[in-house]
Amino acid sequence: MKVTQVRSAIGHSWRMRATLAALGLRHHQASVVQQDSASLRGQLKKVRHLVQVTPVEG
Repeated sequence: MKVTQVRSAIGHSWRMRATLAALGLRHHQASVVQQDSASLRGQLKKVRHLVQVTPVEG
């Protein structure tokens, strides 16, 4: 899955900022490719309003 941060973490709780950092998103408009898993889906659920998720083939 390709995860892109589309909104800033400024003004959000420390937990959301920590979740973005754990995903590997360090700044606005950053993208990372992660393998789909249950823990990843849980993290994305916490910050779903700050990120955009697109499937990656292969």
